[in-house]
Amino acid sequence: MQRIVACGSRWGSVKAISSKSHVHRLLICAALADKKTVIRDVTFSKDIMATVACLNGYLADIFIDCETITVVPYKKATAGNVLNLNESGSTYRFLVPVACAVGESVSFTGAERLAQRPLSPLYELLVEHGACLSAEGKFPLSCSGRLTAGEFAISGKVSSQFISGLIFALPLLEGDSVIRITDKMESYPYIKMTLDAVRSFGISVIEEDNAFFIKGNQTYVSPREISAEGDWSNAAFFAVLGAFSQKGVEITNVDEGSLQGDKEIVEILKKMGAEVLQKSNSLFVKTSKMHGAEICAEQIPDLVPIVAVLACGAEGKTVISGAGRLRLKESDRIESVYQMIKNLGGNIEKTADGFIIEGNGSLSGGQVDSVNDHRIVMASSVAASICKENVTILCAEAVQKSYPAFFEDFENLVLE
Repeated sequence: MQRIVACGSRWGSVKAISSKSHVHRLLICAALADKKTVIRDVTFSKDIMATVACLNGYLADIFIDCETITVVPYKKATAGNVLNLNESGSTYRFLVPVACAVGESVSFTGAERLAQRPLSPLYELLVEHGACLSAEGKFPLSCSGRLTAGEFAISGKVSSQFISGLIFALPLLEGDSVIRITDKMESYPYIKMTLDAVRSFGISVIEEDNAFFIKGNQTYVSPREISAEGDWSNAAFFAVLGAFSQKGVEITNVDEGSLQGDKEIVEILKKMGAEVLQKSNSLFVKTSKMHGAEICAEQIPDLVPIVAVLACGAEGKTVISGAGRLRLKESDRIESVYQMIKNLGGNIEKTADGFIIEGNGSLSGGQVDSVNDHRIVMASSVAASICKENVTILCAEAVQKSYPAFFEDFENLVLE
């Protein structure tokens, strides 16, 4: 699907959708719990529906009613299921360790691009601890055997999702386990979200000296009802839209005290000179005299596409570093962000782990191929607000992955 986004800044108010990252985690905890859990305030997307589809009939019965999900867990997992992950990397990397811990045979399938995204070194760790997995790098991935407790040493630089998957799985084992991080933990806020989720279901995890100590034979205890947080990752697109607006954009349903790492967009906007007013559950952003800055993206890789657009709307040089892992996302985001900015007339240079962008406050406009990446679709749309001509986005339907109503919410804002 091709989408033409009119050039020009926008203003108004938008309510943040629920955090996809939070909902994934709550669904998995609820499916492993001792009794029924009701999850409220959910925004549905392709990725969330992938997790629902994988869990439903395998670990639980799941019922959807408007913005509410009811999860009724089984006492024992169903063997022999084929779980379709679609394009959801979170679902994949969270559920493979869980399946190994549950111990009933299951197969995973999904989009070809997802099969090609790395499962190593998690793959080797699971096999080392008793899991039987078919060859990595292609679907279907069959999983059987039963994971055994012990020490799991893993790099923190490949994917925080590997560590989160182990945190979900290890409490189910008969013995005690420890996850030892062998180097620096990147995307640590996502691990904190996982810890918060499992703890809300009664699971004990002790974090100490770059390690997570997890007792075996634990039970996920349902809180009965729990609500999903508003999503800072998607709110960031509207926050940057506000930074290009004289009248500004208000984003509601964003918790100032959230553990979500992408809340860092607030500090980035302040650092680059935007006018920002934050309250406990809302954010207001409007334009001011903005300038370039140095941004380390190690803990916030998902913000890079929209921060690159923000840099174009500022004056001077912005250096984005620590983003090497972007090559392993839905697209090679080093390349897709680069092409997006170049195609829109921006001055951008690739580095080993990021970009150097020389902003002048505006872009020309033009055509962007999203390469089926939802964040490129949304970033390109926001870029239109500093473009002199309209922006045409190819494969704009990719936004369905995380935010199906994005264009509706975007176009409900007023062109200045």
